[in-house]
Amino acid sequence: MKISFTLNGKEIQIDAPPDRRVLDILREDLNLTGTKESCGTGECGACAILVDGQSRLSCLMLAAQLDNRSITTIEGIVPEDGLHPIQEAFVEHGAVQCGFCTPGMVISAADLLQRNPYPTRSEIREGLSGNLCRCTGYQKIVDAVQKASCNIKKGKTT
Repeated sequence: MKISFTLNGKEIQIDAPPDRRVLDILREDLNLTGTKESCGTGECGACAILVDGQSRLSCLMLAAQLDNRSITTIEGIVPEDGLHPIQEAFVEHGAVQCGFCTPGMVISAADLLQRNPYPTRSEIREGLSGNLCRCTGYQKIVDAVQKASCNIKKGKTT
């Protein structure tokens, strides 16, 4: 099946079986390995990507669902001149240890802050509830997302 979509701002055309997982296309066919596979069943959030600006789990998404969509991966969220403000906040607050969950957390946080630039701590926890972290604990991650939100309030963009 011929599939056309925008990936990180670039027009892409691929030929793939319609039932091939998007996660496999990204990692194996397009060599975008920032999107991680952990559970493969939609339970952990490590494979989160933005589809038309909304967080989706790429392990549950099929190739046919890519057609005519806009996809942003962790590689595409990063500005050319450094880290995304959410990534900067993760570093500043020690919200990264092994880093395996980080791409999914950053993507989910970007989606949350796009929809709600000024979330409460409770809203941050709820917005990230589909993402599992086995190392850091969620306090530092919530602190980081709150810091990124404060940067938005100060006029910095995400």
